[in-house]
Amino acid sequence: MTSLVPIDHSSIKTNQALVMLLPVLAFIFNWPWLVALTSVVMLIGSLLLKRPGFSFLYTNLLKPAHLVKPDVLLDHREPHLFAQGVGGVCLALSALGLVLGLVWPGWLLSWIVVGLAALNFFGGFCVGCAIYYWLNRLHVPGFTQSPPPGTPPGMRPGNSAYE
Repeated sequence: MTSLVPIDHSSIKTNQALVMLLPVLAFIFNWPWLVALTSVVMLIGSLLLKRPGFSFLYTNLLKPAHLVKPDVLLDHREPHLFAQGVGGVCLALSALGLVLGLVWPGWLLSWIVVGLAALNFFGGFCVGCAIYYWLNRLHVPGFTQSPPPGTPPGMRPGNSAYE
């Protein structure tokens, strides 16, 4: 197990906001390509960049303009990347379903991702993170992190990196 590292949760929340907004806009305007684009950004963030996919907007626009202030907490990066990856896969399946004419299942998958992102954004509970920690508890290979001390699986840590 690695030690906790400072993670800016404002970057994660920016990502969640866009993961809620973009599929909703895709649904309103019937733009399956926007679902696919959101999926690609999430998967690149998880698999290649190892950070929230839309963090570039937070880092280059919102934070420098002081529109969103940093919220740095001691946390593990892996559960967040896992959750984002699962969401990205679900949106990829959604886009594929929409392209293949499976409209109802395609949009349902998008709305599930939107709902889970909203739960995390507004409620501070990450279902993907909770699943990651439960898989760790079951000793599934690759799931190496336990929740931060005093934090239930999936809940936002209550510590500050600067306390």
